[in-house]
Amino acid sequence: MQFPDDDNGQMLAAMQEAGIDLSQPLDVDFFLVFDDQRDAESALEDLSQSEAQGELELNFSDELEKWELIVTINMVPEYDALVAKETELNTFAAEYDGMTDGWGVMQHQEGDDEFMDDEDDDHECGDHCHH
Repeated sequence: MQFPDDDNGQMLAAMQEAGIDLSQPLDVDFFLVFDDQRDAESALEDLSQSEAQGELELNFSDELEKWELIVTINMVPEYDALVAKETELNTFAAEYDGMTDGWGVMQHQEGDDEFMDDEDDDHECGDHCHH
């Protein structure tokens, strides 16, 4: 499968090379970052009350020194759908003085213990993702 030569295309190519089946739905984590905690909490509240699908998690990233809202959406990781969702979330985040900061998927490796800590999971991220 061929992908456009940009961050999203390179990420999909790397996922395919890693043996991830890109024709099946995966939990895709989209990262939204905010300088101000109140902005991040307002965005979280509005997303949780909307009809948007997905899981939400808010935390402070010591590495970025920003508030990070992770929006996890189960979807087929198709290039155009990823770009559309990232654009949609960036527009949403901008309403709260935030922005998107890439996306990634948690990859379960054969032989991994199901009960291992998240930090032990392999995480495929785009160039701008700091995870």
